[in-house]
Amino acid sequence: MAQSNADSAAAASRIKFLVVASDHDEARRAAFFAGRRARNSNALVTLLHVMEPPEFGHWASVAETMRAEAEEAAEGLLHEFAAEVKAQSGVDPEMVMREGDVAEEIRNLISEDGDIAFIFLGASTEASGPGPLVSAVAKDPAYLAARPIPVVIVPGSASRDELRRLAG
Repeated sequence: MAQSNADSAAAASRIKFLVVASDHDEARRAAFFAGRRARNSNALVTLLHVMEPPEFGHWASVAETMRAEAEEAAEGLLHEFAAEVKAQSGVDPEMVMREGDVAEEIRNLISEDGDIAFIFLGASTEASGPGPLVSAVAKDPAYLAARPIPVVIVPGSASRDELRRLAG
């Protein structure tokens, strides 16, 4: 069944929640919570995974092999996160994979996509602190983008049941 123009326009005007997908439990909690909130607020979710570029200079073939392996792992991670978000929201999320500095790529994506209205970050439970992104945002809220957007920090110690309750 084809989507009507009205359905397409409604989907195009929905706000998006941005989740940074990484191989950390706190990022998984943020994806779970963002999916639950998206369902309850008729929003979409965008998953961003940023790969650090390999630095091998004259070893170009080694760098390319490492890049290919990193892309394969990143795709698997994005699909894992996408399955979680879809299970919670009922909608397939947008998946974005980039290479570079995480903060810079977050800023770039927020600048490029005016529908991104919130960013969901998971706070680490490690004694060393809440994690680099949460720490950076706490020190400088303008750190993420030229246009201000609310940041939702998902407690790393929150259980799924607690997050379900908070999601409404």
